[in-house]
Amino acid sequence: MLTINPKKVSIPVLHSYLLGAVAPRPIAFASTIDKEGNPNLAPFSFFNVFSANPPIAVFSPARSGRTGQTKHTYDNIKEIPEVVINMVNYDMVQQTSLASTEYPKGVNEFTKAGFTPLESEMVKPFRVKESPAQLECKVKQVIELGENGGAGNLIICEIVLMHISEKVLDANKQIDPNKIDLVARLGGNWYSRTNGNALFEVAKPLMNLGIGIDQIPAYIRNSNVLTGNNLGQLGNVEKVPTTIEVATFKNSGAINEAFEIFGKKGSKLEDHLHHLAKGLLENGKVEEAWKVLLSIGN
Repeated sequence: MLTINPKKVSIPVLHSYLLGAVAPRPIAFASTIDKEGNPNLAPFSFFNVFSANPPIAVFSPARSGRTGQTKHTYDNIKEIPEVVINMVNYDMVQQTSLASTEYPKGVNEFTKAGFTPLESEMVKPFRVKESPAQLECKVKQVIELGENGGAGNLIICEIVLMHISEKVLDANKQIDPNKIDLVARLGGNWYSRTNGNALFEVAKPLMNLGIGIDQIPAYIRNSNVLTGNNLGQLGNVEKVPTTIEVATFKNSGAINEAFEIFGKKGSKLEDHLHHLAKGLLENGKVEEAWKVLLSIGN
């Protein structure tokens, strides 16, 4: 394993490893304005939300690694402590990248990158019309993390108004991840896209008390077929199927063929059923997977 001591490598090298390791990162496409009324637009991937009550977002326009200079976004916020965080989807990612160019102060990135400015309702900076979700924010605090190149500046913002395009909502007025099609940053020139085969669900253990992996029988827990993810799915159930439920499933003919081919016991039967259960788990059929696995010892 490669071990990196931050104090023993250059800032660019450390920065590269951090961006590659901590990913994917959402993008804050930040719109600000200076005291003269000049707009600025720039993307930052050191960004996330950290509270819902109050609604707080934090992003960090770091100092230039080459010159140590602060970003225009940071300078503007020190003058006018307001910002609009525009979310970035696939349809606008190339234009967003263009807006990250280090144009001289006073150059309007809305114009350079071809975006349409919209007047905000509660803050001075403009929104980006093309963005599927826009967060109008008041800056609560700025925390400067250093004075040298690469040092971050945490912009802690309270979201005072949200705008979400109707086009990205489902029938229940919730954001559809396929429709919003957000993009995120990785290391180097790489991005990821929250759409299609990249999307998957993981049931959250909020309402139920999962039995835990430690309560899974050893012959399942020590499987050479099932992965840690598979065991996590099995351990997230509140209770396992009863002996009667397993027997009913086993006698239904669902796995008769396996027993006919491999016999009632043996490593080949166990291996086959573990593969069958793995396929069921990958399709979200956790209860059926449990019944398959428990049928080995039933």
